[in-house]
Amino acid sequence: MIKFLDIYKQDKRLHKKILSDLNKTFIKGDFILGNDVKKFEKNFAKFCNSKFAIGCANGTDALTIALKSLNLKKNSEVIIPAMTYCSTAFSVLNANLKPVLVDTDFLSSTIDIDKIKKKITKKTKVIMPVHLYGSVTNISKIKKLINNKNIFIIDDCAQAHGASDDKGKKVGSIADISTFSLYPGKNLGAYGDAGVITTNSNVINKKIRKIRNLGSEKKFIHDTIGFNSRLDTIQAIILNHKLKNLKKLNQKRKKIAKKYDKFIFNKKIRKIRYSKNCIYHQYVILTKYRSKLIKMFKQKKIQYGFHYPYPIHKLKVFKNYFKAQKFKNSEILAKEGISLPIDPNLSNKEVSIIINTINKL
Repeated sequence: MIKFLDIYKQDKRLHKKILSDLNKTFIKGDFILGNDVKKFEKNFAKFCNSKFAIGCANGTDALTIALKSLNLKKNSEVIIPAMTYCSTAFSVLNANLKPVLVDTDFLSSTIDIDKIKKKITKKTKVIMPVHLYGSVTNISKIKKLINNKNIFIIDDCAQAHGASDDKGKKVGSIADISTFSLYPGKNLGAYGDAGVITTNSNVINKKIRKIRNLGSEKKFIHDTIGFNSRLDTIQAIILNHKLKNLKKLNQKRKKIAKKYDKFIFNKKIRKIRYSKNCIYHQYVILTKYRSKLIKMFKQKKIQYGFHYPYPIHKLKVFKNYFKAQKFKNSEILAKEGISLPIDPNLSNKEVSIIINTINKL
């Protein structure tokens, strides 16, 4: 079996160190917003070249809290890509705001910046690009587009831990607020739900710290409405150990992606354009013969994935919300896309089997 992602194998060398530190925490009883949480926040901010990092319970909360920190009027508009995970859209609604969809660029996983301009209105208060598959949206171009407008940029970095823009600036430091999911399958993943938010603004940093902790900075002093959304110490311990390995694992992903780029030759396959410093959380190809390819993968015992099988406007929950709207490129990604194994520890032999199977389609 060629696994899609083998987390146990990836982290095996870290387990003894993690268990040792967990045992110390069990003795201390330092479970909520403990010293290891502060340590992780400091380490992650440094990793992203950001001034501040604030841990929270999960990536969906990270997005919602980021929006809540801006104190926007109800039904203010937030522009998001039509192809993303449901959390991006849910966070907007959970913050009592209105999601506005924009299609992805052709043969790309990121939002079409040229189409954003047409969707900006007086009610637009946030643009929320998603660095889908680890491919980085051109934030600099969005900043030029909204120059002198009172619009914030919150980038959804759930699949872009360690990625950089084309100028080499780290994701997590280039928007007003950046949010990360630390779900187990991410490039940097906890062993349960976890999330983190980064910003260079101390004002926003202070607001987010209160919101994630029931509106409180000091115990029993609650001066704003907040969430119970804290990164627990146990997950922070795991993340501190895993963060040290992230750069090396991302490099391994890039090497596998280069092999896919170079050796997949098949007219029935279309390749997606990834950004210069993509970290390949997913490597997705497009084919109109997806069902046949799936059968071939199953025969060869090759695991695969869909990221994602439905664009936002096609999800059942949004059936009436985005009525009659069409987003051609996002729909192609959903209909024809299939995610290839991108486990950092795939052997050369396993990568060759995957490539040869695709080339025989």
